Amino acid sequence: MATRPLLFLDIDGVLNPVLPTPGFSAHDLLGFTVLLTVDHADWLRELSGTYDLVWATTWEHEANRHIAPLLELPSLPVVEFTGYRPQPGDPRLPARELFEGRKWAPLLRFAAGRPFAWIDDVIPPRLVRRARLRRDRLLLPIDPGHGLTRGHVDHLLARPPAPLLHPRTRRRRKPDGSSVLNVPRPGATFRDTVGASPPRRRSRQP
Repeated sequence: MATRPLLFLDIDGVLNPVLPTPGFSAHDLLGFTVLLTVDHADWLRELSGTYDLVWATTWEHEANRHIAPLLELPSLPVVEFTGYRPQPGDPRLPARELFEGRKWAPLLRFAAGRPFAWIDDVIPPRLVRRARLRRDRLLLPIDPGHGLTRGHVDHLLARPPAPLLHPRTRRRRKPDGSSVLNVPRPGATFRDTVGASPPRRRSRQP
């Protein structure tokens, strides 16, 4: 069975917008006013047919205690950001992205190689651009004023992230027009000679 992609969900600015449209209701939770809509509840259930939903929010486990029941969602897995310590192999971020990208390393650790989508109102633009080059990642920045829209949902459903192609299927184009088929064994390649110049033979000197 194919691996389902993960969908990392933020709350503030995504499910709880700053400038909500009609249809949102206010809830007093943990001393904050949170605005939620049944439309988001319906859309998340729709997305759950394609994705495994995961909370990726500073609410952390409080999301299951307070937000999930209001949206009629089951308890979801949670990415824990509080107390996260950098680990060997974590991506290095430029200093200017340390705040915007503070969730990135924990998300990658949680995904552990699975394809994933991430919807958040704070995602470094550089990560968004780089993700466009990968079939296994989809990063959707959300306008915190309006939050998650139907357009975002349609995008997520139309282009769910997929596992990376097996290394045996990747070809690297060479300058002479031929290609090299990469294989897992280091140093082993198969040359595709279609369109390539015939190899030159060295003649012996008399």
